[in-house]
This record gives sequence, C-alpha cells and structure tokens, in this order.
Amino acid sequence: MSGANVSPKGRNDRVMMIFKKAIPRRTFLRGLGTAMALPLLDGMIPALGAQVKPVKRLSIVYVPNGRIMDRWTPKTVGADFELPLLLQPFAPFKDRLLVLSGLNLNIAKAWPGEEVGVHERPCGAYLTGVHPKWTDGADIQNGISLDQIIGKEFGKHTQLASLEIGLDSAGIIGACEKGWSCAYVNTLCWRTPTSPIPMETNPRRVFERLFGDVGSTAAAEQRAVLRRNNSILDSLREATDDLLRVLGPRDRTKISEYLDSVRDIERRIQVAEQQSSRELPSMERPGGVPGTFEDHAKLMYDLQILAFQADLTRMITFMVGREKTERPYPEIGIPDAHHPLTHHGGDRQKIEKVVRIEALQSKAFAYYLDKLQSTPDGDGSLLDHLIVTYGSGISEANGHSVIDLPLLIAGGGAGQIRGGRHIKYPKDTPLANFQLTLLDKLGIPVENFGDSNGKLDLLAL
Repeated sequence: MSGANVSPKGRNDRVMMIFKKAIPRRTFLRGLGTAMALPLLDGMIPALGAQVKPVKRLSIVYVPNGRIMDRWTPKTVGADFELPLLLQPFAPFKDRLLVLSGLNLNIAKAWPGEEVGVHERPCGAYLTGVHPKWTDGADIQNGISLDQIIGKEFGKHTQLASLEIGLDSAGIIGACEKGWSCAYVNTLCWRTPTSPIPMETNPRRVFERLFGDVGSTAAAEQRAVLRRNNSILDSLREATDDLLRVLGPRDRTKISEYLDSVRDIERRIQVAEQQSSRELPSMERPGGVPGTFEDHAKLMYDLQILAFQADLTRMITFMVGREKTERPYPEIGIPDAHHPLTHHGGDRQKIEKVVRIEALQSKAFAYYLDKLQSTPDGDGSLLDHLIVTYGSGISEANGHSVIDLPLLIAGGGAGQIRGGRHIKYPKDTPLANFQLTLLDKLGIPVENFGDSNGKLDLLAL
C-alpha cells in the first residue's frame, strides 16, 4: 500500500484509505492480529467516472453418483425449453442458465484389462480430462485439474489461489474398488499429476482460512484468537467504526450487510459445534459440521459467497458429495445410503428416493444462485460476474454411463455468457472441449486441455 494510506485518525495500522481518488480495492480491516478483506465498495471505484473492469471468477459445483437423466434433461433445445423436475428449483434463474447436453467423458471409460473403477475413473477425469492410473498404491497418476490452472493465474491477485471444499469426509484412505486408489474419489482437484488436494469439509476451518489471522497458518493459534476475542468482528470493532464514519450511505449498507453475514456464519458454526459435541459424542467427526445436508450445504455456500465478495479467491471447487457417497438423508425421510439407491435396477421406489435426494441438492444450489444474485458486486451482482458450473462426471448411475453428462452453467461471466438456452452438442463431444472454452472465457487461453479436440461454440454473446 502507498504511504498515503492513513486512517481518519492517523493510524495506518487500522483502516487504510486514499482520499484523493478512491479506497484501494485490496483494503483490509485490521485489529488484534486479525485482518479482514472488504467487498467492492462504491468508494473503491476511481474518481471521474473511470470504469472498473469486472473481476472474472469461476465456481465449480460437483454432485455425485450421476442424475436420473429423464428428470434432468429438457425435451427441447434452444430458448423455448421447459425445466424438468430436477431443474425446476432454478426457474427464477432460467434466463441465466445454459443447460448443456451431449458432452462425454470417454476418456474415463475402462481401458483393456482394467477392472471396475466406475466411480474412480469419472471422478478423477472430471476436471483433468485424463485417464487416471489404475493403482491402489502411492504411485497414483492423473493430470493437473482445471481449477488449479485457473487458480495459478487468478491467485496472482488474491489472498488464496483457490479454495477446495466439500461435504463428505475423505472416507477410506488407500484402496477402494478392486485396486483403485480412493484418491480418485475423495477429491476433484490435482495440483500436479501425483498431488491430489484434499477437500475441506469443516466450516470452521474454511472460515479460519478466510478470516483468521492471515499472519499465521497454525489452526490452534487461530482458534485461540477466536476464543479470546469471541468473534472476528469483535476484534475489529474500532476499525469498523472508523471505516463506517467515512463511507457514503450505499457503502455503509454494503459493509453492514457483509459484516452481518460474517457474524451469522460464525454463529451457525458455533451452534453446529455445540450440537456436534452434545448430540453425537461417539462419532469421529470434526467440530462445526452441521447435522443435516441442507444446513451443511447452505453454510458452505455462504462461505463461498463471502470469499468471492471480499475477493479472497476467484476460484472455488465445491464437491457436494464424493463419488460412491454413503450419505443418508433422514431429514427427508430417506435413511438409505445414497450410492446403493442409485443402483436401482429399474425399481420405481428406489428411483423416486434418488430423485428426492437430487431435488434436495438442486434446492441447495438454487439457494446459492439466489445469494449470488442478491449480492452486489460493482455495477451488478456476483452472479453477473461469475461463471458457475453444476454437474457430475456420471450421467445414469445405474449403469455408470459417462455419455451425455448432466451439466449446466449459471451466471453472466462478466458479460461473456448468454443464458436461457438448452444446447445439445454432437455425439462424442468431450467435456474437455467445454473446459477449454471456459479457460478462454476466463482469459487463460491454452491450445488444448485433457482430451479436448476443439472449443465449443454458442457460449458467447
């Protein structure tokens, strides 16, 4: 920061301001060893009407075990399509959606001599476009994932290059199905072909990574700071008051809503921790994980909103469930494990249970879209400036198909995406073609990605 950055009371260790033109975009509240980034405010826009170029961001949301495809796929293509059951929760955002059909993960089909791996291969290939190596040892081999390529570039401008989160713990470590390493189903993200990145499932740890003491990576020290000060915001009270006094009415509203969201998430994490220790004393699960899918999902979606809002990262991967997840859904009357239900063999009762689980996941994603749309960002909303993908590496889970994958895009992509359409691509179009196109839209052009053989059209305005 420039030496001109001073607070209203002359303390340069608190609120940093530039009065000649605008508040710097990368402005932090600081207090008692804690630093909190601020969202984009009107006061951060340069004087004399200069335009601020929208920030490009990508959010990847992955759902496990495929979909019941006849409840997912629209019957017609183009703009005049009806939303089937599993897309109906997205009705308020239909004009912001691109539903994509016809894409495949042929690269994840079994090679000669390979056994099973029907979840490991698609999950491993989903963001890499590479066929994972069949092994249950330490010699795992995949590719660098899409999110890490993007994070490497976007991370030049943010506190965190990328954020990898999920709802299911890693489960089994080591060997999974017939010689396949569990690494291929426990994560989507690969820093290098041999380095999978674990998905963080504990909201407390995600919160601390975003808002804890950025000068220290020690989790115990961060928790001690939280306990000592009771709340991140309590430790920043004086700096917050200083800032509010010099902001205009719209910016004061933005800051108040942002800080209210941070405090609400802190409260929900604390409640979850109390419930975890009180109601489930015998379970080995990290504190801070809510007891139901919906509560956990909403909390993790809200953390993503804050991360984007404060520009802490521009690349987030969210694994709603690991492949072969055994999660039950007693809150909607389904005590059965998810994965076995998907092998329904045509049993209508099992199919309807799977549909109800998938509809619940859609409802949670619609909550995310609504929050993105209602969160201001520059001259629009986070949804205006974000590209969000929602999909799976498997289509029909009963047969583990990797053809005609369920996939949609939401958001405006900072003016680069025109929604309100269902697009069906030719047979055998690789999913990697879509990912290659995404890289181009995000300003990271590369010649090829995974098994790509070209870019997709119809995405641009």
